[in-house]
Amino acid sequence: MLTVTVGRTSVMRRANLSRCLWQALMALVLLVIFFTVFMQQGNPFTAEWRRAVLKGADISNQASKTSTKAAAGPCVKTRDCPEDHFSFYIQSGAANVVAPKICIQNKLVLGALLNNAGVGINVVILNAKTGEVVKTAHFDMYSGDVNPLIKLLKSVEKGSAVLMASYDEPSSKLNEDAKKLIAELGSSAVHLLGFRDNWVFVGGKAAAVKSKFEKVLKNDHANNKYENWPELIDLEGCIPKYME
Repeated sequence: MLTVTVGRTSVMRRANLSRCLWQALMALVLLVIFFTVFMQQGNPFTAEWRRAVLKGADISNQASKTSTKAAAGPCVKTRDCPEDHFSFYIQSGAANVVAPKICIQNKLVLGALLNNAGVGINVVILNAKTGEVVKTAHFDMYSGDVNPLIKLLKSVEKGSAVLMASYDEPSSKLNEDAKKLIAELGSSAVHLLGFRDNWVFVGGKAAAVKSKFEKVLKNDHANNKYENWPELIDLEGCIPKYME
């Protein structure tokens, strides 16, 4: 009796194994047919995968460029100036997150790394005779007081270059007195400066003509890169030495 039971069990196991193998073979055949038809019709997942790979490569390239730039320092020299000029580079702030920076002769003189940049209007005063930085400052134009900015602008001496960069919000407290003083330095856009506009400017004391070193990017929600703020802007060039 025991032998008969074992024999029946072995037969049943072999039958179940054959049935499982047959089902697996049929599933594999169906999978091959489905995959063949799917590929002929066009595989959107393959396209998505390809786009993801390309995007990843692009991000890697950008990261590589950023790393190279960071290794070279915060002021990558991109312009050679004549001996009787000083090179400069200005970058506005990005939204209310990334502080602006100002470089003179390929050296950072204002920025987050120096802990001397802040929201509002950032200012560097340069002795245009020697290239020496006389003063760096920043003025909160949203919740601060415009009078310290006016006082600084009135103290600028003849023969000075003045470099300015916005960060977050540069215009709310900027009254007509301050705008007039900045216009006297050569700005033609300061009177148009609005809420959260991005602005960079280089002027000089007793400037005879309007400065050519100025950029403004208006706060436009439809075109803003950072939602409620426009994209950062930058400016570079050569400041002529002041000759008496």
